[in-house]
Amino acid sequence: MPHPARATGTPGTFRTFAGQRCRPGGTTLRRVTDDHPPVPAPDNPHGSEATGGRPARRPRSTDPLELGFTPRKPVPWLAPFLLISTGIRTLLAMLFGAYLDKRELQNSLEARIERQVGPDGGLWLDYVADLGDGFNATYSVAYLLAQPELEVDGHRLPRAQTLVMGGDQVYPSAAFEAYEDRCKGPYQAALPGTPPERPTLFAVPGNHDWYDGLTAFLRLFVRSRDRHFGGWATGQSRSYFAVELPADWWLLGLDDQSGSYLDDPQLTYFDTVAEKLGPQSKVIVAVPAPTWVKAVDHPTAYDSIDYFIRTIVAPTGAQVRLLISGDLHHYARYAGPDRQLITCGSGGAYLYPTHKLPERIEVPPRDTLARRASPSRPYDLAGRYPDAARSRRYAWGIFPRLPLRNPGFTTLLGTLHTLLMLAMVGVVENRSGTEQRLFSLPLVLMLLVTLLGAAFFAKPPSSGGKRHARHWILGVGHGLAHIGLAAAGTWGWLALPFQEWPWPLPVVAAAVLYGPVSGLVASQLVAAYLLVAGAFGVNVNELFAGQGIEDSKAFLRLRIDPDGTLTIYPIAVNRVARDWQINPDQSPQASWLTPKTPLTPHLAEPPITLP
Repeated sequence: MPHPARATGTPGTFRTFAGQRCRPGGTTLRRVTDDHPPVPAPDNPHGSEATGGRPARRPRSTDPLELGFTPRKPVPWLAPFLLISTGIRTLLAMLFGAYLDKRELQNSLEARIERQVGPDGGLWLDYVADLGDGFNATYSVAYLLAQPELEVDGHRLPRAQTLVMGGDQVYPSAAFEAYEDRCKGPYQAALPGTPPERPTLFAVPGNHDWYDGLTAFLRLFVRSRDRHFGGWATGQSRSYFAVELPADWWLLGLDDQSGSYLDDPQLTYFDTVAEKLGPQSKVIVAVPAPTWVKAVDHPTAYDSIDYFIRTIVAPTGAQVRLLISGDLHHYARYAGPDRQLITCGSGGAYLYPTHKLPERIEVPPRDTLARRASPSRPYDLAGRYPDAARSRRYAWGIFPRLPLRNPGFTTLLGTLHTLLMLAMVGVVENRSGTEQRLFSLPLVLMLLVTLLGAAFFAKPPSSGGKRHARHWILGVGHGLAHIGLAAAGTWGWLALPFQEWPWPLPVVAAAVLYGPVSGLVASQLVAAYLLVAGAFGVNVNELFAGQGIEDSKAFLRLRIDPDGTLTIYPIAVNRVARDWQINPDQSPQASWLTPKTPLTPHLAEPPITLP
C-alpha cells in the first residue's frame, strides 16, 4: 500500500497525500487504502484497535468522494478493448507466467498455521467467491455477510467469525484501482468497524488475481502490519493457508492457479501442517476452481488437487470431507460416498448457467494422463442454484441484454458489417480506380477474417479442454451466417439511392445509417448463435457473460458445532439491490449503505450436514 508522500508547498497552499482524495473546498478524504491508524479521539482511547484501523467519520452521502471509492458498473465482458486486453493478459500469462510466479519467493515469508475457534467452542464460517465485479451485486452479498444476524427460512444465522474469499476478488484485472473500487471499498462500506467477535479473513487467489503475478493480492491480503480489511482482520502470511478449526476440523486453502505443479514451498508448508493431522481429522480444502467439473472436458484439470490429497492428506489418515471452490459463477453441489464437492462462485460476478452441468461425474476422471491417481469415484449432482429451469430462461435473455450490456461490441459488429457491405458493393458494381482498390480487393480477406474469427470465437486457441467437431461446425456456420447477413444487407443497400451520390457521400451515409442498423441486427444474429451453440455446450460462458446477469447470487454459511458436526447453509438471494441509501444507524460496525428495498435471502437447498 502506498505511504503518504512528503508534503510540499508554500504556507497556505492546500496539500494532498498519495492515496487520498480532495473535495472542493479543501477537505481531504481518506481512501480505503489509508491504513495508517488515525489518532485516537478522547472518547475513543483505543483508536484504530476498536475500529479496525478505520476513521470514525462516516460518509454523509453516496458521493464517491465521501465513500472513499467509486462504485463500479458490471464489467462489459464483450467490450472490444476488454476482449483485446484480456487476450493479451492471457497470452502474457501463458508466455511469462512462470517468470511472474511469486510462490517460490514466499518461502521467505512467515509460515503460520492459524487457529479459529468461537466463544462457545464451535465456529461460524462464511465462504464467498468471485466477488469483485459490479457494485450492486458485490455489495448486496457483502451487506448480507456483514449483518449481525440473518434469518433465513426459519434459521437464525449469526455473523461468521471467519470469512473465506475463494478467488477472483477483483475483475477484470488485478489493478490497484480495481481492488479499491470493486472489492475493498464495498466490503469496507459493509463492515466499516471491527465487531466484538473480531472476524478474520482468509483469501484464495483466482486467475484474475494472478494477472499481475499476484503482486496486488499479496499487498492486500498478506501483510505484516495494518492487518485489516474493513472490519475483518487479514489472517494469512502467504497466498495459501492452513487454519485449525474446532473439533479437529481443518481448513486448507491452496494456491493452485498457475496450472502447473504445486510449488515446493507450498508443499513444504503443508507437509508441516500434515504433521498435525491424524485419522480423526476432517479437512475442508478450498481451491481456486472446480476442477472436478472442468475435468469432464479437460481430464488433466484435477491432477494437482488429486496429487495434493493423495500425497499430503491421505498418508495422515485424515479425511477430506469437503472440496469447495468458486470460478464458475453459480452454486452447485456434487455428493459422493464420503465427500461433498461444492462450487459457490456467486459473490458478485455475472451469473454462469447451471442447466448444462453434468448430472454425474467421476473424480478423478478415468481418462486422466497422470501415471498415479486416486481411485475414481462417482459423484451425483445433488443441488444447484439457480435451478435448471430458471437457468434456461436466463439464457433466452441474451437477445435484449447483449446490445444493452455491450454497446461497444454492437458498434464493432456494425463497423465490420459496414466494411464488408462496402467491399461487396464494390465488387457488384465492378468499380475501378481508387474505389476499386479500396473496397474490392479486401473482400476475400474480409471473408476469411469473418470465417476464421467466428471459428476461433467458438473455441479460442488459448482455451483449454477438448476441441470437438461441433466447435468447428458451429463456428464456421456462424461465420457463414454473418456473410449471408452482409450479402442481404448489400442487396438492400443497393436498392436505396445512396450509391448514386457523389464520392465519398455513399461511405458517409453507410457509416451513419447502415452501421448502427447492421450492428443491432448482427448483435441479434450473435445472440441467436450463442443460444444455439449453448445448447450444444459451446460458448456457454459467452452466452451468459454477454448478458452480465447480476441477480441470483449466493454464499455459504457453515457451522461447526463443538461435537464436530458441520452444517452448510447455502444462502441465496434472487434479486440484488439496485438503490442504496445512507444508513441512519451511526454505530461503528453498521453498514454505511442500506438497500432501499430489503434483500430477501433464502436457502438454495436444505442445509447439508456432515457428521
